[in-house]
Amino acid sequence: MPAETEQDPGRSPGGRPDRSTAPLTGARGPGAAAAVAGLLLAGGGGRRLGGRPKALLPYRGRPLVENAVRVLREAGCDPVHVVLGASAAEVRERADLSGCVVVDNPDWAEGMGSSLRVGLASLAGTGAGAALVSLVDQPGIGAEAVARVREAYRSPTSLVAASYDGERGHPVLFGADRWPDIVATATGDRGARVHLKEHAEEVMLVECGDVAAPFDIDTPPDLARLA
Repeated sequence: MPAETEQDPGRSPGGRPDRSTAPLTGARGPGAAAAVAGLLLAGGGGRRLGGRPKALLPYRGRPLVENAVRVLREAGCDPVHVVLGASAAEVRERADLSGCVVVDNPDWAEGMGSSLRVGLASLAGTGAGAALVSLVDQPGIGAEAVARVREAYRSPTSLVAASYDGERGHPVLFGADRWPDIVATATGDRGARVHLKEHAEEVMLVECGDVAAPFDIDTPPDLARLA
């Protein structure tokens, strides 16, 4: 089962995907109706927050992960896969993740790259044409911004990112044809940065600065933004 993330953007329930038997792609093929899946990376251990898992930070009376899931759903993403890592069992117990595909990333401490690999692996074979990757610790990014990025999907080769005053940020949408390369290069905390850098000219930026604030919850002073 998969999970985690922090600053950028699989593993199946039984382990890493067997690429010799199934390609890492979600799209069903030409002519098929392809959904844009929501992929929430929520495995961060909150090291700079004293080891408080980000998924469980209180936000409007509920765990922060629930807000992130709600945003993806309201933006039209379906299905929604959630990757957990730090304190995964406690997150499952305390947060309402009904209707989501929840996967655990036992290697979450290696960095966000491992959670991204786990999450994309969980989407293989689902028929999704793209994965819209969001981070659990950005409550200032709401459904309107996420929907803008989702609506920019055109094909399994799509590469779309939200931008804020022209600067690339999250969420990021990766067409299914891009997943194998992302999995091959997502290591440590780099997430999908290598793929995004190598394909910078192909990224479609969607301005969202008028409807969202892309701050992260990383340090104790940031917790005030959750009040």
